[in-house]
Amino acid sequence: MKRRIGYQRYTTLILRLDKQLILHIMISNRILLTALSLSACTLSFAQPKKVVADKIIAVVGNKIVLKSDLENSLSDMQRQGVEVPPDARCLTLQQSMGIKALVLQAEKDSLPVTDEEIESDIDNQIRYFMSQYGSKEELERVAGKSVYQLKEDFKEGFRDRKLASAMRNKIVEDIKITPNEVKNYFDKIPTDSLALYESEIEVGQVVLYPKASHEAEVYCIEQLADYKKQVESGKDFGTIATLNTEDPGSKATGGRYEINRNQKDLDPTWLSKAFSLKEGQVSNPFKSKFGYHIIQLISRAGDDAVVKHILKIPQVTQFEMKSGFQKLDSVRANLISGTIEFGTAVSRYSEDDASKFTAGMIQGKNGSSLTIDELDKDLVPLLKDLKIGEFSQATGYADERGKQAVRIIYLKSRSEPHRENLKDDYNKVSQRALEEKKEAALEKWFDAHIKTYFIKIDPEYQGCDALKKWVTVKSTSTVK
Repeated sequence: MKRRIGYQRYTTLILRLDKQLILHIMISNRILLTALSLSACTLSFAQPKKVVADKIIAVVGNKIVLKSDLENSLSDMQRQGVEVPPDARCLTLQQSMGIKALVLQAEKDSLPVTDEEIESDIDNQIRYFMSQYGSKEELERVAGKSVYQLKEDFKEGFRDRKLASAMRNKIVEDIKITPNEVKNYFDKIPTDSLALYESEIEVGQVVLYPKASHEAEVYCIEQLADYKKQVESGKDFGTIATLNTEDPGSKATGGRYEINRNQKDLDPTWLSKAFSLKEGQVSNPFKSKFGYHIIQLISRAGDDAVVKHILKIPQVTQFEMKSGFQKLDSVRANLISGTIEFGTAVSRYSEDDASKFTAGMIQGKNGSSLTIDELDKDLVPLLKDLKIGEFSQATGYADERGKQAVRIIYLKSRSEPHRENLKDDYNKVSQRALEEKKEAALEKWFDAHIKTYFIKIDPEYQGCDALKKWVTVKSTSTVK
């Protein structure tokens, strides 16, 4: 017997999306694929659409759902190559109406959502699309619209998603769960339905980046100055970048990046230099936290720009590495003696941006609990003989950018492959139990509020099981 997902859970999961195009929910070994039909998070322009006469298929208060919204969402599902479930139209309409109800209440409660927040979300989404299609020009070609037009099209959908998410958070913000409730939740799960987990670890690190010598830095600057002269004499910047850059993220594209002035994930010095140039101009060599660069501005439109760059990383010799080993040996001795806590050591000494603000713990797809395949290749051997609570010897390695570094590793926990249980997996179980409790609160909220809205549903959809709760509110109402 197939399990059906309630529209509150459906809407709740939808509202957690960030840059995902679609959400896959595993239900009875089949994939229920859902899309944000009204949030502009899917590329509904990504393939030619059949021209259909548009019409309103649902109304919630003063909010409408168009047939084109529904059909575009389903087309996007099919374009992703995932089998669309038979009740996909009903489920998609259901979540669209649920989002509209949350938006109505958010507007009534005057929940704060600023234009700046919406614009930031849209900019992030556009950058994601450009990365998927390879360039701004290709995105605009596929969309048949300029980026400016796309941003305008997205505004209402992103505003709705932001408001709905804020309202959902308000409804469930005070909901907590007790250990007894967690146990009761767990006890109801059939033994043969309990998840099987592979071995997981929690591991932290203190990282130092030894400084290259002055001579190595000068050599990088001289190399970049020579590349700049070659470009100014007529040679192609992209070709030189492909042959010489040490940035693995852009080597295959000739150093090319599409950037926005407000991006938070870029080095501010690098970003500032890029936007100080005129089109076609090549910068002088300059230093960022990654190494030394030259940048060429290819084109610019407002806060968006296309650039090419070459990165050179000064070589660190064994002499410089030795000082890093000595410093971390001292840190390790203090950790072992207990004169300093690991989190304090990270805050005081670590130069790794990725883990410095997570108390040194390396993060994976599920937070700090990592499977072996999520670790970098140099880390795995260090953990082989390390016991829980121990610290590794200082070890040299190259990070994902190719920079030489020294680190010590802290093994916080390690689990063996096992079937889910409360002793080893309490946090996971309690989180699921909490979400179920929140879903029940949302269910109750919808039960109380649906009947307060003016609702109309097209006769074509009034037979949907997923929409029974909506239909019964105004069972005689139809969309003309």
